[in-house]
Amino acid sequence: MNRLFDLETVLRSNDRLMETLALCRDRLPVTAYVGAGAIRNLVWDRAHGLAPAPSADIDVVYFDAAMARGADADFARLLQDARPESGWDVTNQAHVHVWYREYFGKDVPPLATLTEAIATWPDTATAIAVRLDADGRLDVIAPFGLDDLFDLVLRWNPSRIGFDDFSARIRSKRWLSRWPGLRVLPRP
Repeated sequence: MNRLFDLETVLRSNDRLMETLALCRDRLPVTAYVGAGAIRNLVWDRAHGLAPAPSADIDVVYFDAAMARGADADFARLLQDARPESGWDVTNQAHVHVWYREYFGKDVPPLATLTEAIATWPDTATAIAVRLDADGRLDVIAPFGLDDLFDLVLRWNPSRIGFDDFSARIRSKRWLSRWPGLRVLPRP
């Protein structure tokens, strides 16, 4: 099995996602990736024979330690102006350690790369980001690989959140209702 080929097939079959990737590439002055639910949901919808549902928000991530903190909001406005019907959540992963304590009540160390940042996301199937390069190729960051995503496995990533928060996240997002084929792995 070639999971990268499978991912590219799913992503390229969705015009809306491809337009989103092109918009991020063409409008933002940073190398930005679309990640998390926008990618995961397309794969899970396809695996369950569901029509792709638009993501409530589109997670856009980049890594630039020199960028001003207010840039995320500016970049989100650029995308919102171009496509107002979408919700945009733009995050410079180089700055997460600055606001994490305020938001979650816990200190975290600074990260060195976008890949390292994505490797801290709550579950392995969601820890994926994709960008469209200038030549139309897809660049994928998937620090845990793509097997859990395609095998419909929800595996807790203990990097930042506890198992109880991981379980609560699954319940609050109602993933098992939408995608009953998902398999939640127990706490190791």
